[in-house]
Amino acid sequence: MGALLQQGEESPFIAVNAQGRSPFVLICEHASNTLPKALGTLGLPEADLTRHIAWDIGAEKVARLLSRLMDAPLLLQRYSRLAYDCNRPPESPDSIPEVSELTAIPGNKKLSAADRLARARDIYRPFHDGVSAVLDKRAAEGQRSLVVSIHSFTPVYKGKPRSVELGILHDRDTTLSSKLIKSFPNIDARLNEPYGPKDGVLHTLNLHGFARGLQHAMIEIRNDLVATERGQDEWAQRLSVPLIQAATK
Repeated sequence: MGALLQQGEESPFIAVNAQGRSPFVLICEHASNTLPKALGTLGLPEADLTRHIAWDIGAEKVARLLSRLMDAPLLLQRYSRLAYDCNRPPESPDSIPEVSELTAIPGNKKLSAADRLARARDIYRPFHDGVSAVLDKRAAEGQRSLVVSIHSFTPVYKGKPRSVELGILHDRDTTLSSKLIKSFPNIDARLNEPYGPKDGVLHTLNLHGFARGLQHAMIEIRNDLVATERGQDEWAQRLSVPLIQAATK
């Protein structure tokens, strides 16, 4: 079976400040809109690859700033969610979407089992193995870990405007999310909005947080608020203090 990633293409897993001493381990699965060379543009015009369907706009920059502010490890995923959505298990149809929001993805239609396996093997597995290795090392060193994933969402979804500015998401463990949601009195912040467990978006946190008994939460920022450097800086500053405080409670 051929490899998806060609010689010279980089690993899906990027570790930033891996030795950071914060109790937080930050994850950004949708950091990039880069596609593996073998996939071309998946049959999409280049303009579509700059949209939210391909990545979480602003999320990587916010996460990198947070990593610096808190001295936290940051684990990024290099390739577009249109190639493989690393916040979905291989069993999920949404792991390689044939339609994203209202946009058909021609290069994801009628894939063979070998094609699907190659994407899971070359993107999903190395990324999650990398996250596991970082958490294993911290556990061996006796370092406390809280897992937080950083995402952004669109102000309009399938034609419907969203007024929520910040979502704090959780599944079976509410310990961290219940602390964080109280920390944004002047922001339209909501628990499990605009997505929640029913949408299948908690895979990474369930895999690396819940399964290990680590406190965890997903942070979703409306992407018009973090589309610029100024917005990214403001939101990194805004999030850093509540996160640090939540770790000490």
